[in-house]
Amino acid sequence: MNAQVDSLVQIKDLYKRFSISGDFLDQLKFRGGKLVREQEHVHAINGVSLDVQRGEALCVVGESGCGKSTVARTVMGLLSPSSGSISYEGQRIDNLSDRQVLPYRRKMQMIFQNPYASLNPRMTIAQTLEEPVRFHNAGSSNTEIRDKVHEVMHSVGIDPTWAKRFPHEFSGGQRQRISIARALAVDPEFIVADEPISALDVSIQAQVLNLMMDAQESRNLTYLFITHDLSVVEHFGTRVAVMYLGSLCELAPTKTLFATPRHPYTQALLSAIPRLEDNRSGHIRLEGEVPTPVNLPSGCVFHGRCPHANERCKREIPQLIATSDGGQVACHAVEEGRI
Repeated sequence: MNAQVDSLVQIKDLYKRFSISGDFLDQLKFRGGKLVREQEHVHAINGVSLDVQRGEALCVVGESGCGKSTVARTVMGLLSPSSGSISYEGQRIDNLSDRQVLPYRRKMQMIFQNPYASLNPRMTIAQTLEEPVRFHNAGSSNTEIRDKVHEVMHSVGIDPTWAKRFPHEFSGGQRQRISIARALAVDPEFIVADEPISALDVSIQAQVLNLMMDAQESRNLTYLFITHDLSVVEHFGTRVAVMYLGSLCELAPTKTLFATPRHPYTQALLSAIPRLEDNRSGHIRLEGEVPTPVNLPSGCVFHGRCPHANERCKREIPQLIATSDGGQVACHAVEEGRI
């Protein structure tokens, strides 16, 4: 996938494997009277390529264990890719040293899933918000830093007079607002949000989503939004990327994907959304179990559960192909016109 002129982040052929073989001695096994070394890996990401366009909210969806959070953490440099590349404005960043990547830390920020774990319980809110501002603006005075903290707290709906309080004195929704404020404090261009509302009450989720949408509009932010809540995606996302077992199944504009999903897995995923209407098509029930990421199936990773699979699907890994409605899909059945 070629990087576009207006793309901010480019992910190309990304792989991430986690070893589960233990140390060197644990890897040694006797096979046929011989001592051999065996290594096993969890294949978390398998050849994912994505371009995140400037100013958009690209939502990555899929069931638990599909690798979407691993993609987020790898993009942010919290995990190192096994292979592939990650670029920011055309500059590759996954192979940079800590000193070289420092300018990109300010441009790229992350909002974590659990607001109860992502804030340091020993630091006041003022200390939490001042730390990144002070680090990335070494020449700023204490007054300038305090003014910036008060401004960003006000922008997320937190009273600046609460700055001396500790995280345990706030509710879950307030803590997530503080986490958003911490990300916004250094004026980033790109924010990775890893399921930022899944740990919150439904009544609070809408408030946090509206806050993020307002921040996007006022600050011209670009989001990589990780979630499994498709109803959120329908209202928040510009485009949607669907993942299954570490692979990218489909990528399309939000309205297009919800109106005419092309991949069989996307169709099954969308059919599971609870609806009030009675005239919708029936729920698609997938047969079989999700394969283990330790021993990936050959060919298309979805072929064991796909009602349209044939011999080619079992042998050959499908590549993303462009569709007439502006999306991309990795499916032999779609390519051959069988569905």
